Amino acid sequence: MLKYEIFINPKWLRKLNKDIWEDELVPAELRIGENRYAVKISYRGNVIRDKKKKSYRIVFDKPSIVDGAHEIILNAEYIDVTMSRNKLSFDLFDRIGVIAPHSKHVLLYINGYSKGIYLEIESFDQYLLEKRNLPDGPIIYATNNRANFSLLTKKKELKTRLSQGYTLKYGNSEDLAELEKFIAMINTLSNEDFENEIPKVLDVDQYLKWVAGVVCTQNYDGFIHNYALYKNGKTQLYEISPWDHDGTWGRNIRGRLMEYDYVPFTGYNTLTARLLHLTPFKRKYKDILSKILENDFNSKVQEPIIHDLFETLKPYMSIDPYITSNPDALEQEKEVIFDFIRKRNAYIKEELTTFIS
Repeated sequence: MLKYEIFINPKWLRKLNKDIWEDELVPAELRIGENRYAVKISYRGNVIRDKKKKSYRIVFDKPSIVDGAHEIILNAEYIDVTMSRNKLSFDLFDRIGVIAPHSKHVLLYINGYSKGIYLEIESFDQYLLEKRNLPDGPIIYATNNRANFSLLTKKKELKTRLSQGYTLKYGNSEDLAELEKFIAMINTLSNEDFENEIPKVLDVDQYLKWVAGVVCTQNYDGFIHNYALYKNGKTQLYEISPWDHDGTWGRNIRGRLMEYDYVPFTGYNTLTARLLHLTPFKRKYKDILSKILENDFNSKVQEPIIHDLFETLKPYMSIDPYITSNPDALEQEKEVIFDFIRKRNAYIKEELTTFIS
């Protein structure tokens, strides 16, 4: 496991800690092996910021690009005793053909003090597109639960603007205006017009693969939050990618157990509901989801992946000052995940038998 060492002047560290909700970046140095990089750093996240083990946003300064990335995320994974649910989710999405951030575990030290095991996650930005040889295009983050593709908020209040819940990561104001047109279209077209027009602005197959991934991992927040929209510059179609998938694989974002059938196999949000109301899209979804259950999301495929990942973490757990779990606890949680996979797979298969009448 790679060792990341961050050195930060105490005055800048005090500035970070003065207001943990401040997003302003401060200067630091990052050392990875023999390499040294001038970087800027801030805390990140919502639930995690007031925890003892915090997550960080790292932006490369000199040089500005390292291994094809301008910025990375170091996620504490503090509430997840396995420190792995995000990675397992991203890897599943990648496997089924959905653009997802790549990730790896690292050991983090700040000013010589161990901060434990962290998950390094790619930033979903224009540099990721370039690194993967994807066409340039705007990227918009769904940053709160108003990003539900609806005219209404979660509380059934009329939105003051249709781009509520979204933050522009890469692009310009015109891209947000185009997003508002897309959301208006989703909510106002007749069923016949929607069926004809939606494939002209949305990569439907790719979107349904994403729905299937969220459904399999059972990310309760994933349909209205924690995703990125990317408008492919070549096809001019919207594509969608996952973000923050720690409340998954049988646990919610607080780490509590969730019943295997808590999230419906059809998911939820306005766009998904409209697609799955129409028979041609229902057939596509059933075919996509059935193949994923058969080839990707099942015990035979996932258990060896999870076992190997957990084995790589075990030797380093004792040096993480913030976690109370140990290798035995990791083994117990592995069985929780295995049980979830078996039950979730069987539940979805059963639901699909009566999906299309």
